[in-house]
Formats: sequence, C-alpha cells, structure tokens
Amino acid sequence: MIQSETERERVLLVGVSEQDEEETKRCLEELCELAKTAGAEVAGGLMQKRERIHPGTYIGKGKVEELRALLAETGADGVICDDELSPAQIRNLSDLLETKVMDRTLLILDIFAMRAQTGEGKIQAELAQLKYRATRLTGMGRAMSRLGGGIGTRGPGEKKLETDRRLIGNRISQLKRELSEVRRHRETARRLRVRNQIPVVAIVGYTNAGKSTLLNALTDAGVLEEDALFATLDPTTRLLELPGRQQVLLTDTVGFIRKLPHHLVEAFRSTLEEAKYADLILHVADASSPEADRQMQTVYETLRGLGIKDKKVITLFNKQDKRTDEEPLQDIRAKRTISISAKYRTGLEELKEALADLLREDNILIERIIPYQAAGMLQLVRRQGELLEESYEPDGIFVRAYVPMEVYGKLDGSIE
Repeated sequence: MIQSETERERVLLVGVSEQDEEETKRCLEELCELAKTAGAEVAGGLMQKRERIHPGTYIGKGKVEELRALLAETGADGVICDDELSPAQIRNLSDLLETKVMDRTLLILDIFAMRAQTGEGKIQAELAQLKYRATRLTGMGRAMSRLGGGIGTRGPGEKKLETDRRLIGNRISQLKRELSEVRRHRETARRLRVRNQIPVVAIVGYTNAGKSTLLNALTDAGVLEEDALFATLDPTTRLLELPGRQQVLLTDTVGFIRKLPHHLVEAFRSTLEEAKYADLILHVADASSPEADRQMQTVYETLRGLGIKDKKVITLFNKQDKRTDEEPLQDIRAKRTISISAKYRTGLEELKEALADLLREDNILIERIIPYQAAGMLQLVRRQGELLEESYEPDGIFVRAYVPMEVYGKLDGSIE
C-alpha cells in the first residue's frame, strides 16, 4: 500500500517595525501560529525597522534582496507579510521575489474559509474573501494567477478566467442577499428571546482563550475544542440553569485577534453583534499567556468598534492550570473577575453565582401569595426569574423571588 502525504507549504514571515520592536516580534510570533493553523511550515523570517512602511514594496530594497536570498536558501514556496498590503505592494514584491506573496489579512481569511462549517459561516467567509480580492484583481501577481492549491486559494478559488470584477461583483451581491436572509432569521430569534424574557449572556475573548471549552463545561454543548487559533467560527447558543433555577442563554462568538481584517468584521457583523444585544458579557482571557493584557485590550477595542459599550462584563481568567507565575491579573473594566480553568471545571460554581448576582441587580424582590387560579404564573417566575422560596398556603402559593420588571407587572395583573 502506498501512503501519500500532502506536502506542507513552506513560507517565510516578514514584518516591519515602525515604533515598538518588541510588539512587532510578538505580532510575528502570532503570525507564525496563524501560518501553522493554515497548514504551512514556517521556514524562517525577517524583520525590518523603518520609520514607515515602504509604499511600493512594504520593506526596503536591501531587505527585498535579503529576502530573495533567504527564499533561495530555504526553498520556501511563499512569503507572508504581517500587515495588510496594497495591490501595488503585493504585485511589486511578487515580481521582485518571483514567488507568491500574501499578507496577514489573506492568511486569516484563508483560515476562516477552512474552519467555517455552517451555511452562515461559509457565506460570511466567502463574502470577506471576495471583497478582499475585488480590490486586488490586478495585484495578485503571476504566482497567484497560477492554478494550484495552498494558502490563499481556499474558499471561492482564484481561477484566472473567473476573477474579473463583473463576476466577483455578481457573486458578492448574491452572497449579500443570502446573508441578509440569515440575518433576518437571527433577528427573529433575538426578538423571540426578548419576548420570552430569557437573559442572554455572550461569551467573547481573544482567539484560543478557551471560549468553546467554557461553553462545553457549562452546558455540555459538544462544540469542537482545539488548542488552535480560530478553532470554531460558528456561533453556538445553549441554555444554562443558574442557582435559584433561573435560566440564561449562553452564546459563543467568533474569537478576536490583533489586526482583525475589516472585511471579516463587516461580514461577521451579525454574528459579532450577539454581544451587542446580550444582557451580560463573559470575557474569557488566557491567564497563562504573557500577552494577556494586550489580548484583553484588543477585545475591548473590537467591542468598541462594534458599538458595544456600557455592558456589564465578567472577566474570566482562564487556563489557571497552565499558569507559571503568581502575578495577579486585573481588569478594571469588568464588574467582576474570576479565576477559572474551563478544562478542569474549576471556578464554574463561582461563575454561576456571579451571573445570578449581576442579573439580580436589574430584578425586583417580590414576596407575595399567588392565587391558585393564577398558578401558571409560578412557571413564569421559575423560567424568567430566580425563585428563592415557595410554599403552599390555604389561599394560594407563597412566592419569594427576584423577577424582571416585565414579570413583576404580569404578576400584579394576574393577582388583581
């Protein structure tokens, strides 16, 4: 039996440091992880310190020659730059290096195309790719016009005869119509949740912080868990019962990352906006990462870009089992911070109590007797509020509970 193994693409990574050299090194380390997630092997790389990025070739002439020599030495198949390149930069670099040139945006778009599983996710990923490529039809260079596989060619493809502006424009219009239909369904589901008065809690965080692991630990959702960037893209919503038998809906969202492509933010806006309509936000941070503070900052900046502010936030410092230092982590923007390990399910009971406490802040404490003829209201209290005590008395059911204002009004109406 002959076993064949797909040959991994070998790439070189390139970055430009305009100010903070250490920050650029960290971005290149992350770019390395992204390349590996896309299935590439990183053969090496280089970084140039410049006052500003070269408008024509991203890096200077000397570095281009150095990169050309490194390509010959390593036998790499392509180059990935850490910033989004203009069509001219891609074309010029591709011509000078005589190899495929990609940027960080194309790499992330490629991963999204590879990871998307649901119909909505595939539509969003393809739409983002086509919008990116529509502005670069003349700038992909000779390497990208060849038929073949590899990073940057997944999803809608790069067939030479099909990538003219008219065809791409038609496909973008079609995808937008399909996405509009998906968004209408999502908005209908949101209105139904509002009508049912079940609180919604959105899980957000940097990619690979452990959001899916947390959702599985709390609700047995069965979502894919993998130690990789953007392991899951498609949002999942599950029911969680809190202390006092109050129910909430937990919704996972797409992971954030530095320099998240604006095409992706636009295409995945309906998915990301789950956080906008949530009652509470669970911010999952990787406590074991030396970049935890910067990653949290990226999450908050992305939320602000989506118009999400003034939401109650619980920050969860996850992966405590992997921490190697005792330095305390803080998040002054959060209402509460809790140390957890979603993998080993530690700290989750404290999390449930914190969720109940914060949701209780907007509720009203009631102590009253519900007549037996209105006993159906008890189920409303159980489903939408937090039932603390109930007892059956001669003239009705005594209830002590925290309930939302809407339920409080309904109770008053039923008792009268």
